Amino acid sequence: MALPRLGGPSFRSQMSDAVTFDFHTLIDRRQHPSVKWQRYPDDVLPLWVADMDFASPPAVIEALKARLAHGVFGYGNRWSELEHTLVEWSGMHYGWAIEPEWQCWLPGAVPALHIAALAFAEAGEGVLTPRPIYPPFLATPGHLGRQLQTFELAEPGGSDGQWRLDLERLEAAIEPNTRVLLWCHPHNPTGRVWRADELCGLAELVQKHDLVVVSDELHCDLVLDPQRPHQPLGALCPQLAERLITLWAPSKTFNVAGLSTACAVIEDRTLRQRFLAKVEGLLPHVNVLGIAAAQAAYAHGEPWRQALLQVLRDNLALLEQHVAHWPGVHLVSPQATYLAWLDFRQSALAGDPYRRLLKQARVALSPGPDYGREGFARLNFGTPTAALAEALQRMDGVLGE
Repeated sequence: MALPRLGGPSFRSQMSDAVTFDFHTLIDRRQHPSVKWQRYPDDVLPLWVADMDFASPPAVIEALKARLAHGVFGYGNRWSELEHTLVEWSGMHYGWAIEPEWQCWLPGAVPALHIAALAFAEAGEGVLTPRPIYPPFLATPGHLGRQLQTFELAEPGGSDGQWRLDLERLEAAIEPNTRVLLWCHPHNPTGRVWRADELCGLAELVQKHDLVVVSDELHCDLVLDPQRPHQPLGALCPQLAERLITLWAPSKTFNVAGLSTACAVIEDRTLRQRFLAKVEGLLPHVNVLGIAAAQAAYAHGEPWRQALLQVLRDNLALLEQHVAHWPGVHLVSPQATYLAWLDFRQSALAGDPYRRLLKQARVALSPGPDYGREGFARLNFGTPTAALAEALQRMDGVLGE
């Protein structure tokens, strides 16, 4: 089955009369190697791995063209312009006064998780993370000979009906050999933006038990609920400075994941030196195109980001309309990200929703067991609305009333 035809007038999210961005056109991603689009046969619509199907911001594309025109792609070096741009971004959006020297630019956030586990936990020592969680959090300790330790997030409840951090469960999971906590804020896959009281409680336990915490905040610029703004853990809990690594990147927000560029923000000099000592010889330099893209994204990408957020809110509303007609399927609307964590445990697909939707609807989601939870699946709605609508209509045929 071919991809849905997306003809007709182009939908354009508009910031002003002078600036418009096309979030309608479905770009053929199979013409180049693509993890997302080439894992499955051509008749499958992929709504799984966390990259979007939108073209990156025009400012990013123009910056890459200019860098390509230079023609020399030797080893890159620290780029002070990007460091100062990230300082400005942090201050403007989050009120967090970071410094250029705190920034450790790396070829990706997942490598940073591994470096942190290497640097701050010895072989056989514990690396703790919640479940459900983004799969690399669960895989990292085992790759390095560290002990994976987990605790369960509390299922949706409370006044807002959201997934919750149970501090008692967190503390009960901390063992004498626990050294590192891998944290995700906003949370992948649930889309939760953690409350200040939850984060402050986490900070107290991190200090009490002498842990290093890695706060993956890659989705912080994709908050969908304006009532729940993102608060960086480092800004909210400055007392964690000597034990906190914050991960930021333009990859999710501006759809440049393939350019492999991320930043570990580490205020404490000793902590930063220990981290960088493990980077040496294990990771390559950040690629020069990734640096150019990151600079353009943070310096000039804000109008595009605002337009993107409205498209994602509209797509989420469309998803919610369909879920309302799927008996036994539950969705706690994400407060951030373009990812939806669907609970199929009371549905007709309770046993294996991922495989049955792939077989019967030809729609590929991310299977819940990869995140530590049976009966769930993660859906990526960061795609043109017409493609999302086609996928949801296929799922209607399997799940609908």
